[in-house]
Amino acid sequence: MNPDWIASAKTLASALPFLQRYSNAIVVIKLGGHAIGNQTALASFAKDIVLLRHVGVNPVILHGGGPMINSMLEQLNIRTGFVNGLRVTDADTIKIVEMVLSGTVNKSIVQAICQQGGKAIGLSGKDATLIKCTRADPDLGFVGYPESVDPTIVHNLFEKEVIPVIAPIGAGQQGETLNINGDIAAGAIAAALKADRLLLLTDVSGVRGENDNLQFELNVTQIEELISSGVISDGMIPKTTTALKALTGGVKAVAILDGRVPHAVLLELFTEHGAGTLIRPDKQEGT
Repeated sequence: MNPDWIASAKTLASALPFLQRYSNAIVVIKLGGHAIGNQTALASFAKDIVLLRHVGVNPVILHGGGPMINSMLEQLNIRTGFVNGLRVTDADTIKIVEMVLSGTVNKSIVQAICQQGGKAIGLSGKDATLIKCTRADPDLGFVGYPESVDPTIVHNLFEKEVIPVIAPIGAGQQGETLNINGDIAAGAIAAALKADRLLLLTDVSGVRGENDNLQFELNVTQIEELISSGVISDGMIPKTTTALKALTGGVKAVAILDGRVPHAVLLELFTEHGAGTLIRPDKQEGT
């Protein structure tokens, strides 16, 4: 018997407890724009998502698309800037943002999933009043912060075994189109769904501690201490803040992991060691 075949069988067998744990679970996955631009990586990601659906997981994809937006704005000679990591979005820019996110990027992910044998539908937060927003900051222009999320349409898609692929575009109080930070949108949707897991795919291996060592598991108090001490800084602050808000909203756990690692989602969900940093609520007394 070929040893590689036996090793493959052992790998499958070791995944059984995790397959059982996540049967019928809701997993919200934030996919960054850099991964979307790599066709090989996108095809691999899509294959993993289709596998999740086939083993009984309910995946929800929330995507970004910053590099694609930047490219289109440059082609059209539209200048933009950022404040605290959020894109300043004027009336001209929001039209391009919606066109790229809800159009080109969203449909490329949907198509990638369908090519792997899955069923996916592209949405934005404007569809079926999924995400209603308030203006984040007048100086940012058409940038929104989720005020309410109605996950009814997502649950309806679960019943039909369809994978929702959601662009971070929402509707303001006057019906205007607003751009939402992808991590923030993912956290809001995960909280509304009371998701079992929120996976934030990024371009780093996870959260680093005081000695720059990767932290495999942290709780809310530990995250807050690392932020206040300055150990967590720069781009990791909005991700960990999103994680804390998602946990407060009812998400069971959040993982921050390197989306560039092949099969990172499967490693995180179906192996003992995971693939990044798992953030859980603080343990309550008596539990």
